[in-house]
Amino acid sequence: MLSLSTAKVGKTSLIMSLVGEEFPEEVPPRAEEITIPADVTPEKVPTHIVDYSVPIILVGNKSDLRCGSSMETILPIMNQFSEIETCFVYTYCLHNCIFFFFLLFFSFKCSAKNLKNISELFYYAQKAVLHPTAPLYDPEDKQLKQLCVRALSRIFYISDQDNDRILSDAELNCFQKSCFGNPLAPQALEDVKTVVWKNTSDGVQDNGLTLNGFLFLNTLFIQRGRHETTWTILRKFGYDDNLELTDDYLYPELRVSVGCTTEFSHLGHQFLQRLFDKYDEDKDSALSPTELRNLFCVCPYMPWGAEVYMTVPTTDEGYISNHGYLCQWTLSAYFDINRCLEHLGYLGYPILTEQDSQTAAITVTQEKEVDLEKRQTQRSVFHCKVIGPRGTGKTAFLQTFVGRNNKRNSSSAFSPYAINTVQVSNQEKYLILNEVDVEVEFLKASDANCDVACLMYDASDSHSFDYCASIYKQHYMESNIPCVLVASKVDLPGVKQFHGMTPAEFCYKHQLPPPLPFSSLFPDSTSKNIYSRLACAAVYPHLNGSNVSNTSFWLRVALGSAVVAVLGFAVFRVVARLK
Repeated sequence: MLSLSTAKVGKTSLIMSLVGEEFPEEVPPRAEEITIPADVTPEKVPTHIVDYSVPIILVGNKSDLRCGSSMETILPIMNQFSEIETCFVYTYCLHNCIFFFFLLFFSFKCSAKNLKNISELFYYAQKAVLHPTAPLYDPEDKQLKQLCVRALSRIFYISDQDNDRILSDAELNCFQKSCFGNPLAPQALEDVKTVVWKNTSDGVQDNGLTLNGFLFLNTLFIQRGRHETTWTILRKFGYDDNLELTDDYLYPELRVSVGCTTEFSHLGHQFLQRLFDKYDEDKDSALSPTELRNLFCVCPYMPWGAEVYMTVPTTDEGYISNHGYLCQWTLSAYFDINRCLEHLGYLGYPILTEQDSQTAAITVTQEKEVDLEKRQTQRSVFHCKVIGPRGTGKTAFLQTFVGRNNKRNSSSAFSPYAINTVQVSNQEKYLILNEVDVEVEFLKASDANCDVACLMYDASDSHSFDYCASIYKQHYMESNIPCVLVASKVDLPGVKQFHGMTPAEFCYKHQLPPPLPFSSLFPDSTSKNIYSRLACAAVYPHLNGSNVSNTSFWLRVALGSAVVAVLGFAVFRVVARLK
């Protein structure tokens, strides 16, 4: 919206001269409100013009009636109003409307009568609103404002695709094409670098543009009145007029129906791997804490906390492996897709992949009910709730899954999740173990919902199994969710469970596989079959307890594992005596 100020200075004549392209012989007291269509303006935006007095700043109109310079009149006003961002236009926001106040002096005069600079006046008005200087540049300090530096720094790091802190010619052309549609000619590239090199001490290194050189170049654009160039860059990378990333950019709409889940698509996996390779500077297939911080330096906060080291597989040095890195992203996409999209936005996914938004990185799976009807699924990520009373060994069970059974936790961080891959029918599937820590028999339905339930009891605690039996009857007996029972701490002497029937009898009655033994002291001999069984049950829920032969098979598996565990424990005791 455009408002011209102060009575009897010719603002109505200005508007009518713009619209009619001639000076009106009879000027009404006030012009009607008009809208200039977007397709006839240089900036391709509609402009609404209102003839209205707001007596704050002058418009230097009727220059045809005055000879010479008006510098003496204008300078005191400019000195009084330091917020004037250019010599001819100032913008002010009030009640959700944009008002333009024009200050025109010797270098930019207009005349409604002579049709002088009329269209230019409104062009600069649009430019001032669409590409304001105030958020970008401090004219007193003659430098970019801090928010602008932060935004442009993020853009530089995203565009630096090989992470060498320099924009090479190839990277500059990718950046140029992304923002402006066309690459620069070789000579134009050299001219740009020459200008930067002549004006900065460290703006060009190894024939490429450094961050300081990139910032200087944008400062130069603004100082020369080409701030629309910087704004084009900023808006391409998702920024609004306040130099904040817009909600539309960070949180693109993604519809996920009830019963569906979210996973990374092939495009998403490609982007994540490329990002990992960029920041794995020592090429050891792992991210050290420093490398991980560098990867997320374009985010306003660190997305992954200390708990990630308890959630995913890590190297012997405690670094996040390439596999663990993909596991953590998979976990994020499964449980918090909005936050996952936000992080991908900060990392520049839509710009680097030339996609409309981050949603291209995500696949929304088919509803679970449809999978059950068809007895097949295309999903690759499955969720297992590990439920049992305190002291059962659930945390050790999760840590064994990510290979941390012999690794001490150097921090106080705790994660209720552990994620790793398991082979199911020669296909790699992600299995998320989710520890549910409850002390009472009641469990909310939301806490019970999952793809497969692992009910864990302590074989050395006579009251432990009773809790699992209660949970099963309450939540899983009448559901389509498969269940697997696990007897933990089988390295300790077993005791009779105080329940109406033994765990084996309970499983037989409810057509469940018999309890699978687990010991954190012998993870290799007791855990592998359990994680495989959990993954298989999640992928093929319709086979759970479908026939006796299936139960007999898992009975043989359980007995075999129990024998191995007992033998292993015996060997352990012998070795202990020898020591």
